[in-house]
Amino acid sequence: MDSGHTHSHGGMITRMSMALIAGIFLNLSFVVVEAVAGLLVHSLSLLSDAGHNLSDVAGMGISLLAFRLSRVKANERFTYGYQKTTILAALFNVMILVVAVVGIGIAAYDRILHPVVVPGDVVALVAAIGILVNGGTALVLMKDSKSELNMKGAYLHMASDALISFAVVISGLVMAFTGWWIVDPVVSLALIVLVLVASWRLLTDSLRLSLDGVPTSINIGKVEAAVKKVDGVKGIHHVHIWAMSTTQNALTAHVVIDPGADFQEAGKIRGELKHIMEHLNIQHSTFELESGSGDCRGKNC
Repeated sequence: MDSGHTHSHGGMITRMSMALIAGIFLNLSFVVVEAVAGLLVHSLSLLSDAGHNLSDVAGMGISLLAFRLSRVKANERFTYGYQKTTILAALFNVMILVVAVVGIGIAAYDRILHPVVVPGDVVALVAAIGILVNGGTALVLMKDSKSELNMKGAYLHMASDALISFAVVISGLVMAFTGWWIVDPVVSLALIVLVLVASWRLLTDSLRLSLDGVPTSINIGKVEAAVKKVDGVKGIHHVHIWAMSTTQNALTAHVVIDPGADFQEAGKIRGELKHIMEHLNIQHSTFELESGSGDCRGKNC
């Protein structure tokens, strides 16, 4: 990987880390406000949402730690460094989200069975502040959410929180004007379903990368076709593609070249293949070149 790519990747990690730090500060401040308000007015919805927001702060903290670890240099025991922690953090984050919404769901079900009178106007006011905090954080994280799994998870957390806060505002206003206390838990249950549906893709993506599956952004068929187009290449087999982190991918493959190719020609082919892989979002590639006259008896030949 050239120095230009290394500098670009390092700059992206720094930008994402700063975005997460800003998100942690904003949301931790709001957790304190929401928890105090919930205790004062005995509002389960505010306390539940404060707990959900606290889990988001923890999730962003885990992502931030993972980004920091991903920049630690490789050593004799961890030859790839700690880049894989970004994938584990993404998986852990979605698990936190699922646990949080399940907890809110249990509380909402209990509230349906045992309605409690709460000042809807106060609930609506505090939740409105939540829309500004969570929505603002989501906007900060949105830029990198399409290219990095941890940022996607953090963005999903914040966007879902903004949606939940909006629903809490509506339910607070309804309770204030009608006295229909059951609106609060019913709306919470509906939002839980939406959050779980939105989280499914993040869960499957993080599980796939944890098991060294091919990242969704890479089509192995296109990779093989691009390799075969290189002059002097006769075929490719034993192709393995996996994610080293949520931002970098790796590949190993056996490439069959012309039997008459000399050392210089083989080096030129390898260099061209590595260049092509970088354009296919594969930053680390290793090719074992084989002569076309060799006898390949492997299952994938």
